[in-house]
Parts: sequence; structure tokens; C-alpha cells
Amino acid sequence: MKLKRHTFKWSIFTASLIASLPAVLSQDKSTRESSYMPVDIHESFASIRTRMSAAKPDIMRRHAAVLDERYDLSNRPAQGITMSRGKPLQEGVRVKLPSGMTWEGLAALSPDAIKDRDLFPQGFLPLPHANHAVGGMVFPKFAINEIKQQEDRDLTRFDLEFDLPDHVLPEYPPPIYLTTRPDLGDVSHGKLITIENYYEFFNGILNPKELEGLRLLLTPFPQQQFNQTEDRQSDRPSRGVACFDCHANGHTNGAFHLVGEQRPQQFRHRIETTSLRGVNIQRLFGSQRALKTVEDFTEFEQRAAYFDGDQVIATKKGVNILERGSQVHFMAEFQEILDFPPAPKLDIYGKLDSTKASAQEIRGQSLFFGKAQCAVCHPAPYYTDNLMHNLRAERFFKPRMVNDLMETADGPIKTFPLRGIKDSPPYLHDGRLLTLEDTVEFFNVIQQLKLTSQEKSDLVAFLRAL
Repeated sequence: MKLKRHTFKWSIFTASLIASLPAVLSQDKSTRESSYMPVDIHESFASIRTRMSAAKPDIMRRHAAVLDERYDLSNRPAQGITMSRGKPLQEGVRVKLPSGMTWEGLAALSPDAIKDRDLFPQGFLPLPHANHAVGGMVFPKFAINEIKQQEDRDLTRFDLEFDLPDHVLPEYPPPIYLTTRPDLGDVSHGKLITIENYYEFFNGILNPKELEGLRLLLTPFPQQQFNQTEDRQSDRPSRGVACFDCHANGHTNGAFHLVGEQRPQQFRHRIETTSLRGVNIQRLFGSQRALKTVEDFTEFEQRAAYFDGDQVIATKKGVNILERGSQVHFMAEFQEILDFPPAPKLDIYGKLDSTKASAQEIRGQSLFFGKAQCAVCHPAPYYTDNLMHNLRAERFFKPRMVNDLMETADGPIKTFPLRGIKDSPPYLHDGRLLTLEDTVEFFNVIQQLKLTSQEKSDLVAFLRAL
């Protein structure tokens, strides 16, 4: 889609003319795209909506073609394996291999050989936003429907739809476990917690500060795509978005966005909503920002991430400036009591209890802490080292432009905890890996582990037990 001059988004950065990464890096400063979005809009909302709605079918078809080339999106649930509240886990490798290649054959090749022969699976490459040139928050339909039913607030975008099928996403609504009241189990009782019902569910369980923090996490505030101006992607002027619209029940519903750090637009990374479970044991926040406290993260999200990292456009649209000493602190207090789901096969050290685990799970644990080297970055008991690591996946492929995303190096990424990982598909920071089997195959290639088929299955069995 080619955007007109003076529209509410960046113009597309002449994506079709960019032949390679060096060409972008050597671009003359006089023609370089601005870091700032246009503020003074010279196009009516009716015109914007008509233009973007008309472009939507082609945009979604183009993106669907990318997904079809990369993945098997069929519904193949694992037998007897569910998330914490009962949704079946999808099984099997869903990333498609290049024609004539096998996973064993791929893993036997060197990074240079894979790169030179262009054999790196497409599904292992960075995943574009459904419309990368525009970006913004996109919500799954089931979340849109529930929020609209409870609050009469519509998170539908007239220019885009969610791109992945429901069966590869987390269960909805997810359970809520509290570090302060483990005796209560799931305190959501199977309901989505919203501004409409939070008080009846949590009064008497939370202290006053936590209750106020939860209220703020559930309160919608203006956001880049959902606001009162003509510069929005909702039919009606919108009250905005709440933190827990993406982090449903303090977990995730799979909603995606673009991170605010990189410029120009084609270098921004897709980010799949991460779970807030277990933030009390984490010391870095944001996939790449390395924010040092959950308070920093909470404040940043409201001031900048809601608005693509642009504080200028945020001022126009109604940024919600939170007071650090009370509001931000109260929101952080609630987030810090969100617990991981129960893992009945783990002992107090975060490892398998041999009297409860299967032989396959025990073999998987030995691989995790041994040959597979997973524990180098994901040590027990919470399976994170609270550091950032650079996998340097670009060793395996040449930079390329795909649907307005420059697929190149990811750079250092935060080590996310693996406790409760079966509840949080899809995987990796941008959601490019749909199943745990995909994830094991990815790291088998990236780390050049040369795992056997049985070893891969054993690792998956262990990950499901965490």
C-alpha cells in the first residue's frame, strides 16, 4: 500500500527500491526518513477510513501468502496435553522446510552453507506485522468480542485483522495465580477480568494499593490506533486501550504490535505480547530495552510504547502521564504478585520430581541441562538468567525485505522465563515459532546441537512439564 503525503502514518520508506541492507545503511542523510510521525493531519477521518478499508483485502492476502509459505496452520492438538485451564496444546513442527530438505539434513550443514544455499526455513526468519508499514496493536477476535460485550469498547481495526488462527494462541481467558494467595488457585474463576468486574473479584483478596493498581491496569487510555482523533483505526472515537487488553488476566492473549525502538519503520520488530506471570523474579523488562524495573516498564508503556515510541504524537492523542510514586508503584505492586501456573511435577528446586515425572520427561531434563545447553540461558528454578543474549541468527540467511520488514539481525534479546511455557504460544519475541516442537528445531539449528529425533521429543516433553 502506498500512503499519500501528509497522511497520519509514515510514508512507506520506498521499500520496493531497497535492494539490500547496505543500501539502507548508506542512504544519504538528506533523504533519510524522519524519526517523527506527522502531527498535523490534512486528511479527513472519512477519507482515511475509506482509503485504508479499501486497501485491507490486498494487505491481508499478501500477508496470508507469507504465512502460508512459512507454516502449516492446521489444527492438530496434542492428545492429552493441555494448557492450565484445559485448552489443547498444538503439537508438531509447523515451520515448512525448503523443498527436498529434511530437518536432519539441515542441522548437519554449517551456517555458511545454509546461508549460501538459502536453506534457512522461512518460518525461522523474523515475522512481519500484518501491515508492517503501518504497524500498531492488533487483537484476536475472541478478545475483541469479550471486551466489547463487557465494556462496549471496540478494538476492531478497519484496516487490519488478526493473522494467526485461534488454536495456536493461548487459552482465553487465562487463569490468574497470585504469589500472595497460592491457596486460592485460579482467582479469575474462568472469567476475563475487566474494569467492569475487577472489584467484586478482588476486593478482600488484594490490599488497597494492589486493588488500585489493578484498576489502573484495566483502565483504557488513548493509544496510537485507538483514540479520539482522526488519526485512528477504529470506526468510533475510542476511549483507548488498557494494559490488560493485551496482557489478559496478567498473562497474554497473543495480541501483537511493533516495538518502539528501531527506525526507520522497516527495521522495527514485531512483538508478541509476553506474559506478566513471574515478573517478580525478573530483572529486565522489554524484549530489547533492558528496562531495569517493572515500574520503568509500566511508565514507558503508557508514555511511549502506546504511541510507537513517539512522545510528540502522544501529546496530541492524549497521553496518560502516570504519577510515579503512587499510580506507577501501585500498578507494579499488582504485577509483581502474578505467579506462574502450578507445575506439579517440579520440586522446590524447579527440577523434576522423579516419583512424578515420566521417563521421557527425565530424559528431556538431562538434555536440557546437558547436550542441548538450554540451561546456559534458562537455569532452574524459573528458567531465566535475567540477561540478554544475541543468537546471531543472521549467520544463516541474507537480509531481505518481506512485506515491508527488513529481515536482518535481531540483536540481543531478553531471556524470557520458561516456567509455564506451554501456556504461552506462539514462541520467541515475535511469535515466529508456533509450537514447542518448532522452538526445539529452531535452537537445534541455531546452536548446531545435532539432536536426534528422540532427543527432540524428549526435550518437548520436559518443556511441557515446566
